Amino acid sequence: METQEQSRPKRISMARTERKAVSVSPQSLVKSSYVEPGQLLPLILEPVAADLNLANWSRKNQDFIGRELATHGAILFRGFELKSVGHFEEFATTICSQLFDEYGDLPREGVSGKVYGSTPYPADQAILFHNESSHMHRWPMKIWFYCVTAARQGGETPIVDCRKIYELLDPQIRTRFEQKQLMYVRNYTDGLGVGWQSFFQTTEKSAVEDYCRRAGIDFEWKKNNGLRTRQICRAVARHPQTGEMVFFNQVQLHHLSCVDSATRLSLCALFGEEDLPRNVYYGDGTPIEDSVIEEICALYWQTSVRFPWREGDVVMLDNMLTAHGRMPFVGPRKIVVAIGEIVESRAV
Repeated sequence: METQEQSRPKRISMARTERKAVSVSPQSLVKSSYVEPGQLLPLILEPVAADLNLANWSRKNQDFIGRELATHGAILFRGFELKSVGHFEEFATTICSQLFDEYGDLPREGVSGKVYGSTPYPADQAILFHNESSHMHRWPMKIWFYCVTAARQGGETPIVDCRKIYELLDPQIRTRFEQKQLMYVRNYTDGLGVGWQSFFQTTEKSAVEDYCRRAGIDFEWKKNNGLRTRQICRAVARHPQTGEMVFFNQVQLHHLSCVDSATRLSLCALFGEEDLPRNVYYGDGTPIEDSVIEEICALYWQTSVRFPWREGDVVMLDNMLTAHGRMPFVGPRKIVVAIGEIVESRAV
């Protein structure tokens, strides 16, 4: 027979109830895939649920994104319903709070001064592979591309693993670049390309001279308000985070042999070699052989990965691990760019 004490309902003390943390891994909210089987560049991340906010997810999973970017060199964020350039900037800012807003070569998009339009270049011509600003004394470690409008035909942004280029390049050529480095020569001439006033964002020659001295750039003023600069930069580098060796430069964008034949003939008719808008040599000033450039270009195209843009796509690159270009296109195309995590050459 129960006593009165035994018959009373037992009370559960809420004070003793321990809360258990629920861990939600990044992989449970996104799914990953690749453009091609066995091709690890880029990693494609897509939301499992349609309402996943990319900026919020990114803010909570920066370590995961960082590890995957270091492994793959490029991440394609697809299907996250980014509706505007403002949303794109918000996402990029979750990864790099200080986006770079002083870039001379790219036009401002006009959203906040930290998002740029893509490089103005004829639609019927390809932009060859390059690492952004590797011809300068500082460069961004991270780049984001956001597709506002996909071209009706073409317009892909092909990418290449710079670690693979380093490994596959002829050892003798690679050693030559490692030992000699590169000399980039640029002539700023009024009415042709970007003037020095636009690039350096000043009309004061003294300010340009101070900038060049601080950056280790050799300069000389030319007739008709022109400017010539020469800068020694590396062609091969070691990635500061992963420790891997990468082929890191802009030889394809600067070497005369990479210019289409009609443009090359026109330029040579107008200028002497030393007055070309831009050129590149070995660091000791000797010419880089056309055969070397031909081999480099062939290797990039053989190892490149292409995929068609979809509106709303974001591609994030580690600028030292991955080089990029642009294919010719037909119809309207709008890709905007954000860059961040600027590093100085002397610090890498």
